[in-house]
Amino acid sequence: PVKAKLIGKSGYIRITRFNRRTNKAVRLAIKKIKEKLGEGLRGIVLDLRNNPGGLLNQSVSVAGAFLDGGIVVSSRGRRDGSSREMEADDGDLTNSARIIVLINSGSASASEIVAGALQDHARATVMGTRSFGKGSVQTIFKIGDEGALKITTAMYYLPDGRLIQKHGLTPDIRVVPEKKSKRRRETDLKRALKSDGNGNATAKHEIKSSQCPVAGKERKDRMLGCALLFLRSRDTTGFLSRVAKP
Repeated sequence: PVKAKLIGKSGYIRITRFNRRTNKAVRLAIKKIKEKLGEGLRGIVLDLRNNPGGLLNQSVSVAGAFLDGGIVVSSRGRRDGSSREMEADDGDLTNSARIIVLINSGSASASEIVAGALQDHARATVMGTRSFGKGSVQTIFKIGDEGALKITTAMYYLPDGRLIQKHGLTPDIRVVPEKKSKRRRETDLKRALKSDGNGNATAKHEIKSSQCPVAGKERKDRMLGCALLFLRSRDTTGFLSRVAKP
């Protein structure tokens, strides 16, 4: 579920799904990156693009690898007393290294929880396009001996109280693609659950993907190129000034 490597002085960790091995694999990746770069580590790119989600407990543990405590996500149901908060408990394993998280419309559920928690705790800068918007909790009830009914029983909320459902996660830096994506999001699905609130609908900054340098094995990944350029820049203002140059 996890692929990791070094790109210059930056660490790159891509999570493709959240299964039983994800948390352990992420922590091992962080350890190896730190061992190889030491004090020379410029930062880490956490790539959650096209990650459909998976196990909730794994997303909470993965977020905890980058946080010094605090709420990662909470769930709230219809009944009184059904609310539940899940917290990070292990401490930041990266020694406060700079983190940039990549998301797109294929980032859903558990990946939205991780990106949203790091964003709300001001631990990472989130870059890309708005995520899918899957923030509901399903519970399976057995019916007799041969059947079951799966119903939605709660909603997920990010640490600052934002709903994930329908709205998805808005990146801090929106990268506008050259071609409009045909991928559907939660709000486009038939009978999609309704959701209150605005879900932080406006990105703080917006750039075009054509402004990003190319990166990746085939030198075609412009969003990754911008993430690496961000880590090479002193801060967001410095990054924006660099991508604005002709």
